[in-house]
Order: sequence, then structure tokens, then C-alpha cells
Amino acid sequence: MKKLQILFIGIMSVSTFYAQDLSDAVRYSQNEVQGTARFRALSGAFGALGGDMSAVNINPAGSAVFSQSHASFTVSNLDSKNNTGYFNGLTSTSDSDFDINQGGAAFVFANRNTNSPWKKFTIGIAYDKTNNYDNVWNAIGTNTNDDGNFSNSIASYFYDYADGVRLGDISLNGMYVEEAYRDVGNLFGFGHQQAFLGYQAYILDPVTDDDNNTQYIANVGTGNFAHDYLYSSTGLNGKIAFNAAAQYGDNLYLGINLNSHFINYDRTTSLLEDSNNGGTIEFIDFDNNLSTTGSGFSFQLGGILKLSNEFRVGLTYDSPIWYSILEETTQYINSNLADSDIDFIADILNVYPRYRLQTPAKITGSLAYIFGTQGLISFDYSRKDYGATKFKPQNDFIGLNSDISNILTVSNTYRIGGEYKIQQFSLRGGYRFEESPYANGFTIGDLTGYSLGIGYNFGNTKLDVTYDYFERTSETSLYNVGLIDTASINNKNSNITLSLSFNI
Repeated sequence: MKKLQILFIGIMSVSTFYAQDLSDAVRYSQNEVQGTARFRALSGAFGALGGDMSAVNINPAGSAVFSQSHASFTVSNLDSKNNTGYFNGLTSTSDSDFDINQGGAAFVFANRNTNSPWKKFTIGIAYDKTNNYDNVWNAIGTNTNDDGNFSNSIASYFYDYADGVRLGDISLNGMYVEEAYRDVGNLFGFGHQQAFLGYQAYILDPVTDDDNNTQYIANVGTGNFAHDYLYSSTGLNGKIAFNAAAQYGDNLYLGINLNSHFINYDRTTSLLEDSNNGGTIEFIDFDNNLSTTGSGFSFQLGGILKLSNEFRVGLTYDSPIWYSILEETTQYINSNLADSDIDFIADILNVYPRYRLQTPAKITGSLAYIFGTQGLISFDYSRKDYGATKFKPQNDFIGLNSDISNILTVSNTYRIGGEYKIQQFSLRGGYRFEESPYANGFTIGDLTGYSLGIGYNFGNTKLDVTYDYFERTSETSLYNVGLIDTASINNKNSNITLSLSFNI
């Protein structure tokens, strides 16, 4: 029999096991086109051009193209809209975010030794927001995927974690609810905690009351289940690049970036399930909160070669990012049968062991053609193998790393941009296409985007403004265990970016 007592509010629990999944590997390995308005206007196709602070983020040799010291500062406003389909339901959500997404400076030092082939040297520092995690979507509908086994209920989530687990390992055993919840997490990890929640909320019952029982039944009927699932996240991924570059002769530019990365990511998911299928459980309310912080290091090596006054080529190697990541979670569970005492687990913070993540390396090849002082056209191609992502220590993530190599794949990105100058004005446009990182092509779909921009040159100061848009669809599972039915999400993003740049 379950034992519920008046309890004190717990503060923290440390789990000996991890709770990461494949979506984490993709989230922290992807980069968006951020940066200056001019950079975004050409859809990021700047690898062979240089001469822009965000171009330094793509190819570190780009700072050596500056003829004099240069600085820039950028603000942007993102409007995001998600149209979400879930069985018979269709919902629409939107969000708006204003942010500082770029700032940096490069300092140019001419070589006074006229006999040396090294013409000039540059050093610089640049901040770029590389990913925006502000997002919200809502899946509402009636799940009709009834297989006679309640797999279309959140009860299947708790059942799959509980199946094969000793009853004695998830019972209160004379402890308060929050003490037992922490103790289960400390001894057995995340999976046992989920089984504990299902059992203590009366969603599951054991086949026998023996402590060695490992079989359970769910107190839900079979049939249809009404779901209201809300996903909300905030945060960003940022990079600070310490740049050094040089011009050799008249036609070769070489550079290196040493990059410091950081992650701030917070996510809340909430599911409310209702049913009238004849089971004793009529509703379940299940919430999860995740807070992630991390720091990392990477480096970039790049070069730009002028084959002629008009034609340039560029090549960049982006190393993996080596992250160290810390995660904390809180959970909440309730049902029409649960004691109110179970609510107090919402006050318990689970702190997971710090883990390491190695994102995939990337190679970028670039071409550009300069039409004198009238304009230019530029093309970038990048290749990144998401299947090479690794969680570490690898002995703790053997299964997950195997899934990554089997499910994720090589993603190719194509960017093209152009610029045309009319006196002090510059008219710009760009297009980009990024392939899905998933082998199936639809868990996260391909990305397509375009951009339009205009700039005005005051002399030593330039003002640029850009509108860019991108769209992609995804099929997102509500949970990775049990209730794995997906919501279809069409994500549309539009940005207005304003940059001020000036020669120092």
C-alpha cells in the first residue's frame, strides 16, 4: 500500500544517471544565420568576401580584407509563428523577440617593412548570437491511435519506464514523498523517477503487492484521449571569437579564430490529458521544466585567395565544439486519484551530473565574383555530419551515441547572395537552403530562406537594414518514451535587422 505523509519541501536531488536525448545533440549543433544586417542580407554567403565583422564568424581570414580598423553593432527583432497540427486539432502560436545579436571590432596593423611579403596583420574580437531558442507551440487534439494497449495515453510513458522495475524500488518505504523521489533518483536515476511518479499518482498499479513485483497495469481505459500539450522555451547560444589574420602578398588572406561558446536554454512542457474510456484515471496533468547551461571551445582556420581582381575563393574549417553542460529539472504530476502530497515534488530540483558534448566539425567552400565597384555575387557551400556528434563520457552514452550515428546524417547547406551599388546606396538579396540533419528528412525538415536588404554609406559610417525570412517543418514527438505520437509543426520566422558599422 502507498504511504503518503505530511512532508517538508525538498530543495535538491543529485541523480547518478543522465536524461539526455537525441534532440539535445541536434539543438546544440545547429547554427542560425545571425550577425550584421549586410551579412544577413546576403543570407550569410560571405566566406570568400570578408570585410564584415560577421564574415569573420564564417571565415577568420575575412578580417584581413579590411583596409582599416573597423567595428559594428547590430540589433534585430525576430517574429516567429508556429502552426501545429495534432490529429484533429490545429493551433497557431506566435512570439516576438528583440535582441542584440552582434558586436565586434577588428584592428588593422600595416607592416612597415616593405621588403616583407606580409602586408598587414589584424586582431579582433567579435560576439555573435549563433542560435535563438525562444519558441512556443501548442498541440491540441484527440489522439485516436488506439492499439488496445493505451499507447496513445501518457500512461504509456510511465508504464514503459516502470516495466521490469522492482516495486520496492519505487515505493515510499516509510519515507515522505519528496524524500523517496530524491532517493529513487540518487540510487537509480531518471527512469526510476518516472516510474515512481506513475505509481505514486495512481496511474499505475502493481500486479502483486510484493516488493519484487516487476509488472504493472495502467488505470486508464482504452480508446481516445484528449491532449493539450504546450511547449515553451527561451534562451540562446552565443560565441565570442578572438580573431587573428594576415594578408600575404596581394592575393592571399589567412586567419584563425579561437572561440568561446555558451549555452543558456530553459524549456517547459505541460500535458493535460482527459478521457472517458471507463478507466479509473480520468485526467492526468504532467509538467516538466528543464534548465541548461553550458560552455565550450572551438577553433576555425580559414583562407581567402584572390584568383584575379574579380574572382575570389575561400575555404574554412570549423572544428567541433567541445561543450561542458549542466542540466537541472523539476517535475509536476497530478491525476484525479493522486493524493495532494504528490504535488510537492514540483519543489524538488534534480541536478544531473555534468556531461560533455562534441558537436560535428564543418567544412565551408566559398566563391565570389566582384563587379568592380558596382556589386558582387557570392556562393557558400557547407558540409556538416550530424551523425558524428558525441556525448561523453562515451561509456555512459553508448546507446545514445549509437542512435545518433544511425539516425542523424550529413547536412549540406547552400547560400547565395548578391549586392548592387547605386552611389551611396547598396541593394542586397540572398537565398539559402539547408538540408535536414535527420536521415529520414522529416523529423526536422529542410530549411529554406531568403533575404532583402539596403545600406547607406555615409563615408566612414554605414547604416544597414535587412529583412530575412526562413521556414521549416518538423514532426516532433511529444515524448521519447511511451507517448511518441508526433505533432506536425510549420515554423515561420521573419527578422528585421539594423546594423551600424564604422571605420576606426
